[in-house]
Amino acid sequence: HYGFSIIEDASHAVGGKYQGKAIGCGQFSDISVFSFHPVKIITSAEGGMALTNNAELADKLRLLRSHGIVSDQKRMTEASHGPWYYQQIALGFNYRMTELQAALGLSQLNRLDEFVYKRNTLAKKYDDAFADSSLSLLRPHGDNVSAYHLYIVLLAEHDAKNHKSIIEQLRAKDICAHVHYIPIHLQPYYQELGFNPGDFPVAEQYYQRAISLPLFPNLSEQEQHYIINTVKSLIG
Repeated sequence: HYGFSIIEDASHAVGGKYQGKAIGCGQFSDISVFSFHPVKIITSAEGGMALTNNAELADKLRLLRSHGIVSDQKRMTEASHGPWYYQQIALGFNYRMTELQAALGLSQLNRLDEFVYKRNTLAKKYDDAFADSSLSLLRPHGDNVSAYHLYIVLLAEHDAKNHKSIIEQLRAKDICAHVHYIPIHLQPYYQELGFNPGDFPVAEQYYQRAISLPLFPNLSEQEQHYIINTVKSLIG
């Protein structure tokens, strides 16, 4: 209706659902992009995937993935010189995933439902444990299903001043607490482009309160219990 296209960054959302539809199904965007970095929900050691239901876009993505080279006679500008012949018809890139990475990714894909179920189970345990605490919890809305790549809590506003101290104390107790993510307008590259602190105050307030707690399918009940008790002891 408005004449624009949508590229959906779903890097953290493989296995999730939006309005009952699988993320990446193509109903809400022209292209959906996933990441298979080692810390993501499933991994191929590195690399990612772009999904589209548009055959023309799919052909263009395949072309750009491999230096803009084609071996299909139908796409060549002249008759083939022989079975070795190919043409470069666009300035593409070397974005090919290796066969080893693809094999690892396929084996992980077979376990996607298992991983997402376990992540949701662990997230619910966190939710239940922190329900009566001063922490603000981030929960999916409506009929959406989160793949829970991350489990993030927000400190109460009056505890924001202790943000760094709490994370340092958690790490001192062998709990790898983290912050996802630093607002990009605070990064030097974007500040050189003219962005300044204060331009996006809500993002900055979030950054001062957010803590990511460990969440991965092999997190044991004992380990999660230790994390919960330690967090509660630090926030009062």
